[in-house]
Amino acid sequence: MLDGKIVWESSTNSTPTGAERAELMNSGNLVLKNPLGKILWQSFDFPTDTLLPNQPFTKTMKLTSSLGRGNFGTGYFSFYFDNDNVLRLIYYGPDISSVYWPGPGLSVYQNGRTDYNSSRIAVFDEMGNFVSSDDLIFSASDMGARVKRRLTMDYDGNLRLYSLNSTGSWVITWQALAQQCRVHGICGRNGICVYTPELKCSCLPGYEVVDTSNWNKGCKPKFKPTCSQSQRNCTQLCVEDCRCEAFVYRGQKCYTKGALFSGLRSPTIEGSLYLRLPEPLSMETSPAANLTVFNSCRTNAVKIGTSSMYDNPSKRVRWVYLYSFAAAIGAVEFLFILSGWWLLFRRSQGVAAPLVDKYRLISSNFRMYLYAELKKATRNFKEELGRGGSGTVYKGVLADERVVAVKALADIYQAEEVFWAEVSTIGKINHMNLVRTWGFCSEGKHRLLISEYVENGSLDKHLFPPNFLGWKVRFKIAIGIAKGLAYLHHECLEWVIHCDVKPENILLDSNFEPKIADFGLAKLFQRGGLNAVSSHIRGTKGYMAPEWAMNLSITAKVDVYSYGVVLLEIVKGIRLSNRVVENAEEEEAEMKRFVRIAKRKIQCGEDEWIEDMWIQDWKGSSAGTKQQRWLRLVFPV
Repeated sequence: MLDGKIVWESSTNSTPTGAERAELMNSGNLVLKNPLGKILWQSFDFPTDTLLPNQPFTKTMKLTSSLGRGNFGTGYFSFYFDNDNVLRLIYYGPDISSVYWPGPGLSVYQNGRTDYNSSRIAVFDEMGNFVSSDDLIFSASDMGARVKRRLTMDYDGNLRLYSLNSTGSWVITWQALAQQCRVHGICGRNGICVYTPELKCSCLPGYEVVDTSNWNKGCKPKFKPTCSQSQRNCTQLCVEDCRCEAFVYRGQKCYTKGALFSGLRSPTIEGSLYLRLPEPLSMETSPAANLTVFNSCRTNAVKIGTSSMYDNPSKRVRWVYLYSFAAAIGAVEFLFILSGWWLLFRRSQGVAAPLVDKYRLISSNFRMYLYAELKKATRNFKEELGRGGSGTVYKGVLADERVVAVKALADIYQAEEVFWAEVSTIGKINHMNLVRTWGFCSEGKHRLLISEYVENGSLDKHLFPPNFLGWKVRFKIAIGIAKGLAYLHHECLEWVIHCDVKPENILLDSNFEPKIADFGLAKLFQRGGLNAVSSHIRGTKGYMAPEWAMNLSITAKVDVYSYGVVLLEIVKGIRLSNRVVENAEEEEAEMKRFVRIAKRKIQCGEDEWIEDMWIQDWKGSSAGTKQQRWLRLVFPV
């Protein structure tokens, strides 16, 4: 009750076994219980626009948006299971409804979904994972425990996953549509959605907005619509449209026909049907035919006749037309089937037979790009971003204007294992400190991976040049790398060992947040497989753990060792790995002596030596304290 007025009531009865109390659970579920503690009603069974962690989503439920910011009336957009067992986003407008996600122009399987599972249930867990019976799987970019999240059908038609950050703000960690203009009806009828660069709605020429506070209502014409047309205009309208087969002119209105079905002659039907025919066509004429000639987009002239043309011809002529029509349909179907088999046979050539089944398994989780698409996106592989042992990386822009990095693997025979290792792992990896992969290409001899473009390039380009990288930035980079490796080692469904952690494989975005890249050398082991031994040595000299050289069991410690080298280089600001691997025994001995001195100084509590040995630009007591903390992390005593 509010101010003495009832604003909501349950449908439970008031018997002794009826509702006794309401209880708000820690999960956010509001429940009504009877005296025996049995739940009679719960809010989790009746979601509005938001789904909370551990709240089941079934075939009887629907998330429906609000009308606008601060307006909690029922909106036009919904998230639901359709009759084909597929989760969809739909626009329910005042005049029309249409599905806009997943892509309406693609089939269920092309969208990475399946309609075979009729259970129609989805689960949103506390880790930030969403899994549905139609194979829809997505995760929050900050996936992990102890984070408050919600999945909301927003009033602008986009389905978004929000996480509550440390400042108490809700931030977007996943959304269904990257381009907001893909939402149907967002600008209403006669409206146009554009980016300039922010999303804006505008009206067609000659139209004006109905309600400036609600663009879903669309635009209305500034003129008075009229449907009256002359017969000459109706004829011209049919001439200019090659799909027009006939038209009816009745009551100053024009009705064009794109397909002629269910023909009927009746004295009660007024008006005539004007049929479009090529002029050379030989036909029986009648005194009442009243033929007229006008131009066509395919032939120079056609004849248009009245309904008297439909007088029954002889049975022989009817059967000739019927057989001819059936033969034409059969020939067209045969050509379609033949073309389909030819395309399938051609595409299957050049793909190694053992890999076909593997690609089928993962095709529902990634988009498989055509080689021609990537060639166009990279402008014929013009701009090279980097080159490594497993291939070359190029910059490209996809058709949806996403900037991506396209990695072309160098040699199909050498890179086959690398390619499969990356693609089989990539679907399970999604973390803010790992480079996101959008898809792959497997066409003939070509093997390519498509991943997000990271603006500031690799860490080595910022760490070793003379221009100084600030201490706070270095600290943030080191923490981010550690988080990414911790995710690979402990939070993946499969235990992933990177095996090649080095500055070149750590990319920095526009905010200098680190992202670990290049899983081409990744080695997968079963969790707890301490006795696993790699078939050959992986990694880069100077960053490789001793286990590789001593033929010992390979565990996550090899990445920890490599991270330690990278950590020293972040702190020291110079390439330490070169001092070890280059043919200079004196440098290696000096490095060992440096480690011994550092350990001894820390044990004795001496601090003055730090500024002498460290980068001269790091001044101040705060920097010295942080440096000392770093050293104790690198050299535990």
